[in-house]
Amino acid sequence: MDDAIIPALLSFVFAATITPGPNNIMVMASGANYGFRRSIPHLIGISAGVLPIILLAGVGLMAIFEVVPQLETVLRIASTAYLLWLSWKIANASPPGVGDAVGKPLSFFQAAAFQWVNPKVWATGLSATSLFAPERVLVSVVVVASAFAIIGFAANIVWAWMGTVLQHWLLVGRRLRLFNIAMAVLLIASLYPALRHGG
Repeated sequence: MDDAIIPALLSFVFAATITPGPNNIMVMASGANYGFRRSIPHLIGISAGVLPIILLAGVGLMAIFEVVPQLETVLRIASTAYLLWLSWKIANASPPGVGDAVGKPLSFFQAAAFQWVNPKVWATGLSATSLFAPERVLVSVVVVASAFAIIGFAANIVWAWMGTVLQHWLLVGRRLRLFNIAMAVLLIASLYPALRHGG
C-alpha cells in the first residue's frame, strides 16, 4: 500500500465509523442504560468482530459473493432478522437496577458475533478493501482492517460516552423508555442504506 493513500484511508474509515450505524446506536443505548464501564466488553467485541471480517473480505471473500450471489441475500435476511431482534431488546431494556435478563448489556462475544450480520460492516469493509487494497496483498488488507478496528473503537467510545452523558437526565420519568424506543427505531432505520445498496 502506497503511504500516500493512508490519509485517504483514515478519512474514509473515520467517516464510516463515526456516522450513525447499528454499532454506534447500540453502544450509545448501552452507555445510557448500563454506563460506560459495563459497556466496555461490547466496545471491545465490536473491534474484535470487525477485524476478521475485513481481513476475509480483503483476501477474497468478495469473490465468493460474486460466484454465489445467493449468499448476499442470506446475509441480508440474517442481518434484518437479528437487527429487528436487537431493536426489540433495546426498546424493552430494563432501567438500571432492575436485574432481569433483558437488562444486560451485550457481552464481548455477542458484540463480536453481531458484526457478522451487521450490514454496515460488510458494506463499508468491502468498499474499503476495493478502494484501498484492490491488489489484495496481505499487508494492505491488514492495514485496512486495523484502521477499522482502531478508529472504529475510538468512534464507538465517543458514542458510548454520549450515552453516559445522557444517563442521569434519562432517569427522570419516562425519558429512558422513550430514548430506548427512539434508539430501537434508529437501529431499524440504519438497515435502510445497506439493504437498499444490496438490493
